[in-house]
Amino acid sequence: MEPLNQKSLERVLSQKALQIALGLSIQLQAQTANFKRKEISRERWVGSRRSENGVDDEKVSLLFSAWSALLSESVDGEIAFWESAGLSKSAVPNAPHLERCELSEQINERLDKHSKNERLPPWTTWKGLLNTHPASMPAEQLSYFRHQAISEGAYPPWITGSDEENYPLTRKVQRDIWLHQHPENCRDPNIRFLVAEWERLPGFGIGAQLAGMCGLLAIAVNEKRVLVTSYYNRADHDGCKGSLRSSWSCYFFPETSQECRDHAFELMGNKEALERGIVTTKDNYTSKEIWTGRTPRVWGEPWRFLQPTTEINGSLVASHRKMDRRWWRAQAIRYLMRFQTQYMCGLMNVARNAAFGKEVAKMVLTSLNNEWPKVLLIFNPLCIYLL
Repeated sequence: MEPLNQKSLERVLSQKALQIALGLSIQLQAQTANFKRKEISRERWVGSRRSENGVDDEKVSLLFSAWSALLSESVDGEIAFWESAGLSKSAVPNAPHLERCELSEQINERLDKHSKNERLPPWTTWKGLLNTHPASMPAEQLSYFRHQAISEGAYPPWITGSDEENYPLTRKVQRDIWLHQHPENCRDPNIRFLVAEWERLPGFGIGAQLAGMCGLLAIAVNEKRVLVTSYYNRADHDGCKGSLRSSWSCYFFPETSQECRDHAFELMGNKEALERGIVTTKDNYTSKEIWTGRTPRVWGEPWRFLQPTTEINGSLVASHRKMDRRWWRAQAIRYLMRFQTQYMCGLMNVARNAAFGKEVAKMVLTSLNNEWPKVLLIFNPLCIYLL
């Protein structure tokens, strides 16, 4: 009887196991079916959303990657994206959020040089890209209007917005700083220089470096010297090529003309020029003079007209003893950063594309009715190119 009871027990256990297995199988099938239904409904929702927006996410990613590849080439050199993606560069739509760096630099170079027989660049006839084309009016008439505009005062194009949107006297101050830093004849024996490198002590960030250079520019204006900057440690890398390496002009236009820079560095090697004070360096001034020195009073005290922005204990302070320094540093930094270089423009494009590129790609593809890229067979039917 014992073997029979054992067989009966085994039969019961096997039946129970079979029931459990069947139950689990049914549950898994139900869950799988439910999951598939959810996936189908999600895909339908995504598909309907794509059809509503008229934008394919894969195409958005492709266009964004194409723009990124173009920027990488301009900043870091050639990359192999185009072959792997099968895309033609010429067929990539223009990126409206990116600046044309080479063209911008060409225009800015023209706006940062003296015009022929003039004290100022062609600011008065500035028309953006149209400025590269000849004027339709006769040269004599154009010259007359230009002289008239200069006599009334021409202001630099890097200042935008109304006067109310800028610090008091910003346009005049920027114009005067440019004239101060760009004498017509750098080799005039009456021209004196202040040659200074950027701060590079450990712990000094770019804010401290800018504050120090603002103080040196103030000294240069007060002493009627042309400021010439030298070594800049943040430009000491392979991205800054050739003479731009270790120089502020890797990122922004130089603080003075190349002629003045060359002459100032020549005088640095002249012992007599150093002894007579024709050229001075940062070592000629104390830290107090550099960091908390006298703000130029050439333009009076325009900081007294600043809108109060300093708050203490819930109240705005209309006037305090550091308002002049705040006003001057804003003016000095605005001048030093008046025009970005092609390299800096490229860096800004990369950052702009990373921040807004995908959103812009959606807009561009929507405007193209989502018809990019097109698949064409060229010469060889086996070679498919995306255009």
